[in-house]
Amino acid sequence: KSKRKTAFGSVGRRIPYRILHLINQDGESLGNMHRAEALKLMDQLGLKLVLLQENAEPPVYRLMTGQQIHEEQLRRAEKKKASPKPGMYIKELSFSSAIAKNDLETKTKQIMQWIEKKYHVKVTIRQAK
Repeated sequence: KSKRKTAFGSVGRRIPYRILHLINQDGESLGNMHRAEALKLMDQLGLKLVLLQENAEPPVYRLMTGQQIHEEQLRRAEKKKASPKPGMYIKELSFSSAIAKNDLETKTKQIMQWIEKKYHVKVTIRQAK
């Protein structure tokens, strides 16, 4: 199985499940039905089938218009933008208080580069012996 999450959208006629739970465009449950019945209903109503929950038993599909699919894609994109980025980068740098001037300048340049890349920087200064 692919680890990659599929994009939200119409699945068309490629439905790998024989039995599926169908929801109409108004959000009302139509119950469990065979894949062929769902495709026939999709054609009659001129709608598209969209997978909502793959993990459910049987998988949940919804009949949607193109406009509903577009609005749902926009909602999901906004939600994804609002969520925090996974994996915040934290860079740590430590040096002695007896550091040479040239080494200090080099490390300062490194810190500035990290800050430009939006990393969080932690600096530790150890006391010289």
